[in-house]
Amino acid sequence: MTIQKTTTFLIIMLLTIAATAQQTIKGRVIDKNTREPMESALISINSNKEQTLTDRNGNFILKNTNKKDSLIISFIGYATQVIPVASVNNSIALERGSMDLKDVIISTKVNSISTSRALSRLDLNMRPARSAQDLLRLVPGLFIAQQVGGGKAEQIFLRGFDADHGTDVAIFLDDMPVNLVSQAHGQGWADLHYLIPETVGSYDFGKGPYYANRGDFCTAGYVNYNTINVLENNLVKVEYGRFNSERAVAMLNLLSKKAKDRGQSAYIAGEALYTNGPFDYGQHFQRYNLFGKFNTPIGKNTKMTATLSAFTSKWRASGEIPNRAVAEGYISDRFGVIDSGQRGATNKTIANIKFTTSLGNNFTWENQAYYLHTYFQLFTNFTFFFVDPINGDEFNQHEIRDMYGYNSKLSHQTIFKNAVLNSVAGVGVRYDHTHPSWLAHSKGGDTILNFLQLGRVKEANVNAYIDETLETGRWLFNVGLRFDYFNFYYLNMAPASDSAAKFYDGLKTSQGTTSVNPKINIQYTLNNHVQLYVKTGRGFHSNDARVVIGNEGYQILPAAYGADLGINWKPVPRLYINAALWYIYLKQEFTYGSDYGDESVSPGGATARKGIDFSTRYQVTKWLFGDVNLNFAHPRALDAPKGENYLETAPTFTSTAGLYFRFKDGLNGGISYRYLHNRPANSDYSLTAKGYFLTDLTLNYTKKHYEIGLSIENLFNTVWYESQVDYESRLRNEPASVDEVSYTAGVPFFPKIKFSYFF
Repeated sequence: MTIQKTTTFLIIMLLTIAATAQQTIKGRVIDKNTREPMESALISINSNKEQTLTDRNGNFILKNTNKKDSLIISFIGYATQVIPVASVNNSIALERGSMDLKDVIISTKVNSISTSRALSRLDLNMRPARSAQDLLRLVPGLFIAQQVGGGKAEQIFLRGFDADHGTDVAIFLDDMPVNLVSQAHGQGWADLHYLIPETVGSYDFGKGPYYANRGDFCTAGYVNYNTINVLENNLVKVEYGRFNSERAVAMLNLLSKKAKDRGQSAYIAGEALYTNGPFDYGQHFQRYNLFGKFNTPIGKNTKMTATLSAFTSKWRASGEIPNRAVAEGYISDRFGVIDSGQRGATNKTIANIKFTTSLGNNFTWENQAYYLHTYFQLFTNFTFFFVDPINGDEFNQHEIRDMYGYNSKLSHQTIFKNAVLNSVAGVGVRYDHTHPSWLAHSKGGDTILNFLQLGRVKEANVNAYIDETLETGRWLFNVGLRFDYFNFYYLNMAPASDSAAKFYDGLKTSQGTTSVNPKINIQYTLNNHVQLYVKTGRGFHSNDARVVIGNEGYQILPAAYGADLGINWKPVPRLYINAALWYIYLKQEFTYGSDYGDESVSPGGATARKGIDFSTRYQVTKWLFGDVNLNFAHPRALDAPKGENYLETAPTFTSTAGLYFRFKDGLNGGISYRYLHNRPANSDYSLTAKGYFLTDLTLNYTKKHYEIGLSIENLFNTVWYESQVDYESRLRNEPASVDEVSYTAGVPFFPKIKFSYFF
C-alpha cells in the first residue's frame, strides 16, 4: 500500500506541475484615463522571455505561464507595469508617462507595421503637426509640395516617385480611403485638408506594395491616420501668423464621465482658417471643418464607432510662373501673378461607421461602411497663351461625386505549443459615381470654349484578401494574397463639336479587369538588438476611367513589383536604426500631362527605381530626442535611351532631421530641417528642378490647463521653389513659346503664435 500511495502522490504532483506550467492567461490592456484599448502594447513574461502584442481591441493571450511569473506590460509614452500573473484580471490599465525610446523594442512578435505605429507615436508626440500636410511630412522620406498655394491636394514624393496628388501613395483616414479615382484634376487625388490635425491620435505607414489589406495606389507605400476615440481634455486653440494667417480650433466632449465609465464617448471638433499667403495677389484662402465622433458598446461583445464630418474651402491662386516672368520684368517678384483668374473651391460631407465584434474563440469581426459626397471646381492657367494665343489657356476642372464603400474583416489567432498563427480574411467593395466630371478650355471662368472631357464616371472595385502571419522561434513568415476586380464606365456627354466627343466617338463605355497580387514577407530576429527582413510583393495603381475607355481597356491596372532587404537595429536601448535596400518595377508610369497645357495625369512607359532608406531615432537624454532620415533613389524610364530616361521631378535624395526637447517644467519644442536635392525637370535633364534646405523652429510652454507656443517656418528666410514643372508656355505679347521650368514660390520666413486652453 505504501508503494501505491507513493505512486499516486507522485502522479498527482506531476499533473499539478504540468497543469501549472501550461497555464494560459488572457487579458486586455487599456488607457487608464480614456478606458480605450491599446493596440501593440508589449506583454512579456519575466521568467521565460515569452512575448506577445495586444490586438486592435487591446486583447492578448499568453501560454506557458505559472502563478509565480510576472507580466511586464510596456508601451511607448506610458509607464511600464509589472503585475504578478496570479493577480491579473481582465483589464490592465496603463498610465501615461514620459516618452522613452527603450519601449520601442525588437522582438519576433514585432513586425514593421507595429514598429511604424510605435515610432509614429514618438514622432507625433515630439513634433505636433501644425496642419494635415504636416502629418504627411511625419512619414520618413515623404515630401510634399503645394502647386497653387491654396486648398489643392498636395503633390507627393516618396521613394523616387513624383506621385502627383496620390497616384502611387495610398492614404487612409480611419481605414476609409482618401484617394479619389478618376478625379477631375488627377488620378488618385488625395486631399487631406478636411482632416483637423488635433484629432489624430496615431498613424501607421508602410513603404512598397507588400500589404494584402492595401490595394489601389499602394505602390510606393501607404499611410493610415486614426482619429482619437476619446478626448482627454476639452480644447480651445487660437493661432495668428504673418500674411494675415488666422486659425481657431475647438474640441469638446459631449458626454459625461458616467457615460465614459459605460464605455461611451462622443466629441465634436471644429476648425476655421484664413490666410492670404505670401503672394502679392492675396489668396483669401478660407477653410472650415466640422468633425464628430461617437463610440458606444452594443451588447457585451460589439463596439460601434461612428464619425461625421463636413468641410468647405475656397481660395484664389497665383499659380505656377515661368522663370523668365521675373527675370524679364513681366511681374515684380516670385510672388507675383500673371493670370489672376486662377482659383478653386471644394467641399465634402463624410460618414464612416464601424462595428467591431468579439465572436469568442479568438475570433474578431470588423464591419465598416462609409459614404462621401464632394464638390470640386478648379481654374488654372500655367501655359498662358501657348495653346490659344487669343483667349488664353485657362482650364476649368469640375466634378460632383458620391462614393460608397463597405469593408469586412475576420481575424483569428491560433496558439500552438511553439508558434502563433494570426489569420485575417477580408472583403470589400467601393463604388464611385461622378456626375458630371469635366475638363474644359474656358475664358473668364464662366465661358466654356471647348470640352476636352465631359461625362459621367462610374467606377466599382470588389476586393478580397487573405493574410497569414506565422510566428515561430526567431522567425516571422507573412503570406498574403489579394484579389481585385474593377469595372470602369464613362459616358461621354460633350457636344458633338467639341474635342471630347470626337475622341470618344465609337468607343465602348465600359471596361473591366481583375488583378491578383501575392505578398511574401519574412523576418528573422537574431536577438533583442538585431532583426533582418525581406519583403516582396506585387501591387498596382488603377488608371483613370477616361483613359481606360479611351485606350479601349489597355493597361487598366498597371502592376508594380517590389522587394526590400532591411534591418532593424538597437545597438543601445535608446537608439533605433532602420535601413533598407529596395527596388520597385512599375509596368506603367503615370506622368504629369504638362505637354497638353492641362494638369491631367497621363499614362507613360515602364519604369524602375532602386534606392536606400536610412532612418534613426535617438534619445540623447530623458528630455532630448533626435532623428535623422536619409533617402536615396535612382528612378529611370525603361523604354527610353540612356540620357533621355530621367523621370521628371522624381526625387533622388531627400533628408530630414531634428532635435526635440521636453522638460518637466513644461518647456518643449525643437529645431528641424528638410532637404530636397536638385532633380531633373525633363527626361534628358537639360532642365533642373531646384532643391532646397529649410529650417523650422517650434517653442512651447505647456501646463495642465494652457499652452503658449511659437512656430517659425523657414527660419532663415531661404529663397526656395515648392512645386516645379517643365511647361512650354507663352506670355502675352511674346512672339513664340518657351520651354522652361515654372514654379510656385515657397513660403518665406513665417512666424506664428498660438494659445491653447485645456479644460
